[in-house]
Amino acid sequence: CFITNSKGKTPRRPGPKKASNIEKDPVGVYCRIRPLGAEDEDCCVEMISSSTIQIHAPDGLKANRNGEYKETQYSFKKVFGINTTQMELFEDVSRPLVDDLIQCKNGLLFTYGVTGSGKTFTMTGSPGEGGLLPRSLGMLFNSIGPFQAKRYVFKPDDKNGMEIQSQVDALLERQKRDSQPSVPKTPSSRQKVADPEFADMISAEEACKSGNVDEDCCYSVFVSYIEIYNNYIYDLLEEAPFDPIRPKPPQSKILREDQNHNMYVAGCTEVEVKSTEEAFEVFWRGQKKRRIANTQLNRESSRSHSVFTVKLAQAPLDADGDHILQDKNQVSVSQLCLVDLAGSERTSRTKAEGSRLREAGNINQSLMTLRTCMEVLRENQMCGTNKMVPYRDSKVTHLFKNYFDGEGKVRMIVCVNPKADDYEETMLVMRFAEMTQEVEVARPVDRPICGLAAGRRHRNQAFKEELSRRLAERGGPINAGDDPVLVTQLTESLPALPPCELVDPADDQTLPRLIEALEQRHRIRQMMVEQFHKTASTLKSMFEQFDGQLNAKETHLHDQQSKLNQKDKVIMNQRAEIERLEKKSKTLEYKVDILQKTTDMYEQDKRSLQQELETREQRLQRELSDKRRMEQRMQGMVTDTKLKWEKECERRVNAKQLEMQNKLWVKDEKLKQLKAIVTESSTGGGCITEHLDKPERPSRERDRNMPQKRSASPSPIPTAPPVHPMHRRSQSAGGEKWVDHKPTSNLDLDTVMQPIIPNAIKVSTPNEKALSKCHKYVLRHQELASDGEIETKLIKGNVFKTRGGGQAVQFTDIETLKQECPTAPSRKRRSGSVERPVQVEDIENRVRA
Repeated sequence: CFITNSKGKTPRRPGPKKASNIEKDPVGVYCRIRPLGAEDEDCCVEMISSSTIQIHAPDGLKANRNGEYKETQYSFKKVFGINTTQMELFEDVSRPLVDDLIQCKNGLLFTYGVTGSGKTFTMTGSPGEGGLLPRSLGMLFNSIGPFQAKRYVFKPDDKNGMEIQSQVDALLERQKRDSQPSVPKTPSSRQKVADPEFADMISAEEACKSGNVDEDCCYSVFVSYIEIYNNYIYDLLEEAPFDPIRPKPPQSKILREDQNHNMYVAGCTEVEVKSTEEAFEVFWRGQKKRRIANTQLNRESSRSHSVFTVKLAQAPLDADGDHILQDKNQVSVSQLCLVDLAGSERTSRTKAEGSRLREAGNINQSLMTLRTCMEVLRENQMCGTNKMVPYRDSKVTHLFKNYFDGEGKVRMIVCVNPKADDYEETMLVMRFAEMTQEVEVARPVDRPICGLAAGRRHRNQAFKEELSRRLAERGGPINAGDDPVLVTQLTESLPALPPCELVDPADDQTLPRLIEALEQRHRIRQMMVEQFHKTASTLKSMFEQFDGQLNAKETHLHDQQSKLNQKDKVIMNQRAEIERLEKKSKTLEYKVDILQKTTDMYEQDKRSLQQELETREQRLQRELSDKRRMEQRMQGMVTDTKLKWEKECERRVNAKQLEMQNKLWVKDEKLKQLKAIVTESSTGGGCITEHLDKPERPSRERDRNMPQKRSASPSPIPTAPPVHPMHRRSQSAGGEKWVDHKPTSNLDLDTVMQPIIPNAIKVSTPNEKALSKCHKYVLRHQELASDGEIETKLIKGNVFKTRGGGQAVQFTDIETLKQECPTAPSRKRRSGSVERPVQVEDIENRVRA
């Protein structure tokens, strides 16, 4: 049994260990807001400063869990509003990346956002409003144009590296490529629309160039264009032969790792371009092959992630400044990747079906993998963990993992559509952007300095120009044998030759004089040659000395420049640190404001709940009081009913007893009569002489004369002689000063008659100070009567001083105030069989103490 990996991943080779003290920079995240499609559309995004936007929920989603309006602010490195031009965006975002590209540093720029937010427009642009890609190409070629190498001098080695060919090999390669027949291209299924030219995208006034180009190097630019569709990589510049009988689908490419552990697309077409127009033409050729489709939200929605790579190869010139050094180790390769990510979308809104649904799923899955990688990177950097970043889960993250590991500068442009319909998708994009800003990427290192003297190209060019000038002045090449004037001057400077005519064969003087003159001329010539060589050597030594001094000055200047660059880096780091701290301070202030608002909200809720609790407690107390009152009333009614039935039962028992006594008396009479008859018959008809006492018949009169049983009424029985209430005047009506003691537990009764005591000091608890000022004291006491009604008793007394200097009260009188219903049955019912009419009791009863 064999166990295989389902994804077939190649185990990663351990990369080179990097120093722990590498300087890092956060990922630069920018935000661009596109204009609304219609003026009447609802807007949910507001730009409040050059680095902050505010997002508020639309009308349908304004209330959060607490029922409040929710507004969220997000900060970026810079925010570009709806009136921002493409040129302003390029100056702030893409231009520094092109400068780094020329300085042999890698860069990654990608656009991110929901579908229809303007990502493709930001990257590509439109005629008259060129995007970041054509402007970056224009700046690159404007900077290195005069210093480009001839075509095919630099040649890709198919392993993500570059080789250098000689001038002869490059010439043969050009001749070979020119002689090859063109391959029939696959016809495009789109409409035949004229491709836009570079001149239509960017005007001449907007052209720009970099000032940091090394003139002692030669440059070549290579471009490639791929797309990642359904997590497969396709080459958009591949020229596949067209077969009308059996058309073959495009073949997907694979990712490989080079010797420097950098990821690249194996077998990808890299086209060498020499001008901006040629590069843009190559880009547009691949753009026409990119997959786009029409959805409910975007008429031309990108269905794949596109990656346009600009690779710059450069090598130094030799010491003479005329030819490129034929050393592969001296070749530097840098690249700038411009990525247009497909927009995240919800199928419920796009109404995607079939292949569109599958494309949307793969797009969202790759973007989710990108978010996951960012989260793990942030966690590893902030918490010091060493979790594995899932780069391999998606081709997008796997291709660019070197940038996040510290192989270049990373920048992201978040494109936002401010319409209210995209609120939820925009919030997800904002959270991802906020998290990405916290990820730090290692700062790329500078390239090593070449050991050759600077200014080689300039000196070589100046020498050629001077040589051409002198040749133009002399009208031909500089040669002593061909210049008659120089020959004449040189001949005149030598000694004159003697006459050399021979007229006599025996002349032995002419030839020796001629030989002597020639030898003298030879000696002079030798002296001139020695003088010339001496002067030449002296001049050469002077030139070498001047060259050494110039090199020393240039080295010193370069050292000073490197120190200045280091100081600039320190200043930039300090500025970045200040910006980071300011951003952190703003974030903390925003969090403090949110916490303060939350605290105020909770305090308000607490107060409202306390008020509601107090209101409910008061209501509960009233209900309990009503309940106790009702219970007391019901108890009184039960007591009255019980007394009523007891009296009724007593009356019926008395009536039954009277009836039985009457029957017994009748029987006794009959027995006595029978006895008398029997006695009379036995005595012979004699009369009865003895006097028989007739039994007394029970009657009601006897019952009436019997003392009535006392009822169980709770009413007090007065012990003092009754006083007629009509002639009785209350003692509280005098002019004495009273202490009116009313406990707090008493209830206010809505009765007509209320006890009013003038000149009274009202207290709820009696005290010595109040008693010392008054002569009379009255206590209001409430209790429940037997009929369920509340009666008030006024217990009165006199106040007098005690021997100890205190105050005492002697109770002397009680007044009872009560109310009752006149239609209620009276409790004072006679025990006889005949009921009397109901009598209303007197309202005021007095009991003397």
